[in-house]
Amino acid sequence: MVKVRSTTLLSAVLFLFVMVSWQAVSSQSQDQQLGNASSKAQSGQAETKSKKQKAEKQAKGAESGASEAYATADASQYVGSETCKTCHEDMFKSFEQGPHWKTETDKHHGPEWQGCEACHGPGKAHSESGDTTKIINLKKLSREESSKRCLSCHEFGEEHSNFLRSQHLKNNVGCLDCHSAHAPKVEHQLLKAAQPTLCFTCHLEMKADFSKPFHHKVNEGLISCSNCHNPHGGFNTHQLRATAAQDQVCFTCHTDKAGPFAFEHAPVKTEGCVSCHTPHGSSNPRLLKRSQVNLLCLECHTFTVDSAAPAIPSFHNQAQKYQACTLCHVAIHGSNSDRFLFKP
Repeated sequence: MVKVRSTTLLSAVLFLFVMVSWQAVSSQSQDQQLGNASSKAQSGQAETKSKKQKAEKQAKGAESGASEAYATADASQYVGSETCKTCHEDMFKSFEQGPHWKTETDKHHGPEWQGCEACHGPGKAHSESGDTTKIINLKKLSREESSKRCLSCHEFGEEHSNFLRSQHLKNNVGCLDCHSAHAPKVEHQLLKAAQPTLCFTCHLEMKADFSKPFHHKVNEGLISCSNCHNPHGGFNTHQLRATAAQDQVCFTCHTDKAGPFAFEHAPVKTEGCVSCHTPHGSSNPRLLKRSQVNLLCLECHTFTVDSAAPAIPSFHNQAQKYQACTLCHVAIHGSNSDRFLFKP
């Protein structure tokens, strides 16, 4: 009996010992987890604080970036346009008569933004030695490099902001191919030649279109290529401009065709005006692609299975009076009253 009691007591003592040891280990593990979580939280806070400080530094750097850039220029290396005039008098006269003289009035940004040296760089070494390698000659730079020098001032306007990704620069046509700062033939925009002659030096295939019987009056000078196209690049195909409502550039003049209409003619909205018209010139009235109106309409309104446009009615005999579709469908660009475009 005594032996049994002692065994039971020993078992109870061992059980209590195991329980106490387990609680101690569990408590230690929890403390360790809490410590890890706390250290992670502190580390995260430190990282967040570091990122915040870095962002603040970047913001301050962005705000003072321009002034720092101006401060890095060595003013002693700039001699001013009057020094350039002593040798380059003809160019200086053209500079004075052109729009770039305004850079002389800007006294906020430093000498590297003023006069001749704004384009050609610091001129002290060149003026003292006469060495042409010690001054920037834009004609000897690549198209991209010379254009970037022009864009250092001109890139901030909407007209020029897309030039570096424009089709012209991608085809190795830079600013100096169209513009001349010192000897322009056209004072407005310092062009080497007037439009469309300047554009035809490359786009010769368009010249014949503007000589066709029906054409936009570009050769006559009523409109110019740049009224429809932005030569400095844009977001639309063919570097086309857009209206204020971001519609097709055609609606800038042809506002009555713009809509919106209750009953739209689908091609106007999906394919644009060029689905029926050739914009530069045509042998057909209204710049149409086909000589007969019904042939143009039948390109979409056919009996083919996959055509999205409805086919013509069976009684529209194309050998008789139904050839002129627009005699009945007068509101061909869209209507607010008739789904068949019979009236506006």
